[in-house]
Amino acid sequence: MTTFASGTDTLTRDALTVLQPGFPGTTAPDWLLRRLGEGLASVGLFGRNIASPDQLAALTAQLRAERDDVLVAIDEEGGDVTRLEVRTGSSFPGNHALGAVDDVSLTEEVAYELGRRLAECGVNLNWAPSADVNSNPSNPVIGVRSFGADTDLVARHTAAYVTGLQSAGVAACTKHFPGHGDTAVDSHHSMPRIDADASVLSSRELSPFRAAIAAGTRAVMSAHILVPALDPDRPATLSRPVLTELLRGRLGYDGLIVTDGMEMQAIAAAYGIERGSVLAIAAGADAICVGGGLADDETVRRLRDALVSAVRSGQLPEERLADAAQRVRALAHWTSEAPTTTGEPRGDIGLIAARRALTVTAPEPYAPLTKAPYVAAFTPVANIAVGDETPWGVAAELTRLLPGTETGSFTGDEAAPKALAAANGHRIIAVVRDEHRHTWMSEALDTLLRERPDTIVVEMGVPQATPRGALHIATHGAARVCGRAAAEVIAGV
Repeated sequence: MTTFASGTDTLTRDALTVLQPGFPGTTAPDWLLRRLGEGLASVGLFGRNIASPDQLAALTAQLRAERDDVLVAIDEEGGDVTRLEVRTGSSFPGNHALGAVDDVSLTEEVAYELGRRLAECGVNLNWAPSADVNSNPSNPVIGVRSFGADTDLVARHTAAYVTGLQSAGVAACTKHFPGHGDTAVDSHHSMPRIDADASVLSSRELSPFRAAIAAGTRAVMSAHILVPALDPDRPATLSRPVLTELLRGRLGYDGLIVTDGMEMQAIAAAYGIERGSVLAIAAGADAICVGGGLADDETVRRLRDALVSAVRSGQLPEERLADAAQRVRALAHWTSEAPTTTGEPRGDIGLIAARRALTVTAPEPYAPLTKAPYVAAFTPVANIAVGDETPWGVAAELTRLLPGTETGSFTGDEAAPKALAAANGHRIIAVVRDEHRHTWMSEALDTLLRERPDTIVVEMGVPQATPRGALHIATHGAARVCGRAAAEVIAGV
């Protein structure tokens, strides 16, 4: 059992227990280990903390040597959002690809294998899956992270994902409640707003969360979004009507409620992280996620002290903080006792799923390439959730199949002429990501196809635009295995 440091009072321990902070580096810093001894119960991992499976296993062992029941959380959605394989791209397609296949048994199997790998490395809480219904095609932050735009499809695959992940002994954290799909603003930058009425929210946004709750999801993550039909004054993360009255009350959810990252501008800019954290716990949240951007002991101290001061001043009921801390401990207990399904590793399941997710359109019979092409990646600005450190595209996989393949990245008004010049007569593979959201990208394809109608187009985002090109491949995501599956079609493997 963990032995807490002497002199740490119950209130301070509870304040530390509800925090889920991040930290720099691939080993645990001394301050983090000290905080675990004082009552900190959770740690959040990001790409910066992971170099290899063996290193990650050593890191989680280091944490557990200090506190044996620590919750080790990670943002591992597979697909575009990967932390385990942040430098290579994921071995698993993301939600949109799984939704395109629409085989719930496959989704459950993919989630189980991903969970098995997490558990093998000592991770026991995954901030996934995304249960958002991507009803707004212009959504800049959800997109391929969603199973799709159809509510029933999203609901059944959310439930399958929760079941698969938790059968591997890893707690699922279904997000972003009450639903981030109908937004046109990224909450990392400012406050999104959903103006749908209550009946639409109930039938569309809430349906996948009902399915996740029925499947037994151990955690739910709140969204930093304003939904006036539910609460006209405060975003969901800080809203008692949303978290306590709706999620706890009407939906009957009894597990852990985790906030999205409190340093995101939707909260930090309007409330500050200290006040925001106090308001979130008071509203019904149980765990404060912070650490994607602020990853130091000072942040932990500031939030701990803000919670303690709020209790002592009467702004936050002590029993509410104690209840939140107890829910964190209950989840930690579940992870240590969770039965796991015994199954053989399925290292190929991600590639199998990625191959099945492809949509291939060819106006004329297609002859696979036998000579090395030029891959022109039309690259948009990556959203913060995805990050720009994870490689994407088809060039690496095509190089393996067609040695001599060259590539370049292009953006803006000069993307097409620069790509044409760089190709220097080679067959062009144009790789796009959400063409429908980027006017410059669509215009670049117009120019490219006018000059080179034999161009092959690979769409690695949401395939909303009309397929075009001598061959059009929609991968429904930019995971490494999605790029491999597309490269196999191009090369006829």
